[in-house]
Amino acid sequence: MAFATLRSLTSEQRHTVLASFLGWTLDAFDFFLLVFVLDDVARSFGSNVEAVSFGILLTLAARPLGALLFGRLADRFGRRPVLMVDVALFSVLEFLCAFAPSLTVLLVLRFLFGIAMGGEWGIGAALAMESIPAKARGAVSGLLQSGYPFGYFLGALAYWVVTDVLGFGWRGMFVVGALPALLVLYLRMKVPESPAWEARAKTQRRQNVFDAMRGHWGLFVFMMLLMGAFNMFSHGSQDMYPTFLKQQLHLGAGAVTILTMLLNAGAIVGGLSFGAWSERIGRRRAIIIAALLAIPVVPLWMFGGAVAAWLGWTAPIASLVLLGAGAFLIQVMVQGAWGIVPTHLNELAPGAVRGTLPGFAYQLGNLLAAATATAQAALAARLQGDYAAVMAVWLVAVALLLAFLAWLGPEARGQHFDADQA
Repeated sequence: MAFATLRSLTSEQRHTVLASFLGWTLDAFDFFLLVFVLDDVARSFGSNVEAVSFGILLTLAARPLGALLFGRLADRFGRRPVLMVDVALFSVLEFLCAFAPSLTVLLVLRFLFGIAMGGEWGIGAALAMESIPAKARGAVSGLLQSGYPFGYFLGALAYWVVTDVLGFGWRGMFVVGALPALLVLYLRMKVPESPAWEARAKTQRRQNVFDAMRGHWGLFVFMMLLMGAFNMFSHGSQDMYPTFLKQQLHLGAGAVTILTMLLNAGAIVGGLSFGAWSERIGRRRAIIIAALLAIPVVPLWMFGGAVAAWLGWTAPIASLVLLGAGAFLIQVMVQGAWGIVPTHLNELAPGAVRGTLPGFAYQLGNLLAAATATAQAALAARLQGDYAAVMAVWLVAVALLLAFLAWLGPEARGQHFDADQA
């Protein structure tokens, strides 16, 4: 169903969707490069994982600034040119991380990178959603959000190739992180401006953000809280996962790469399937189902070895197989819920602030969840390195919170955008 919907788009619409997908993919790729080398960076600077994981917090905390800054620019000057500037900026900052002379400099660069990263999602999602028919939004939403786990997947592959095969170390990872700059050329040559933005630019007077948001502040607060739960859901299941595999299970780079690839394969399957399914059953219902189905998968995801022993499977490969199944299935549910987010937020947002509001609410939610990795690392340290217990309890609690918030909130499935196709 999802692929049939995508095939029905025009050539220009497909280019727009592909560019938005690649933007989020490469943005996530650059973000997750640090996740894979937390312990390597700590050793290089004579520090510890908890201190280096502060870089994740800084990146997430800076993203609302970027969402507000670049979102307002996109609402005023257009989605396409601002997206090009944003992609170029986060690529350059990622490259500079490779040459950080100290942990302090690296943390400053990760904060600046977070500002640039914060602008991409909102602009890319608005550009795509305003350029396609309303009936295609569910499928395209799932595809766009699948760019995030696909970026994580590419990060896992880069980690194996750069550090294990080529032996370049953690600095080489950030050199590779400059590659997203090439996307600017594709945006320049193939992607048109949003027709909905062009129509509004011709017919509506410019409004400041406070005028445009009049009567919508309650919606903004709800979206921010919802995205806080969403971000605790995804970051709580992903950011410390490679560290859990390496430090608690003592797995090598090859096994970490395979398990992380399975995790992200599940995320892509979940995003595509639940995004398309939400077109039939509704956005809220699809989010609730995905969140609640994550809970019974938690034992397999974190305690695959114990499950294998309970079943009497003693071969080491049995534990890896069960861990891989758990990694795959947990992300089917986590990113299945996330696959609905781009269309859900854009349908709820007023047209005059569609470039700003979804991305800003998303990134403020990120700010609420910014301490996830640091909190998990600190709690695990107090439990003698038991990441499994910490991550398992975290995910169950957040899944229940997310389902509750989605149940409370509004829905605007099929909402017509200004100048959009029916």
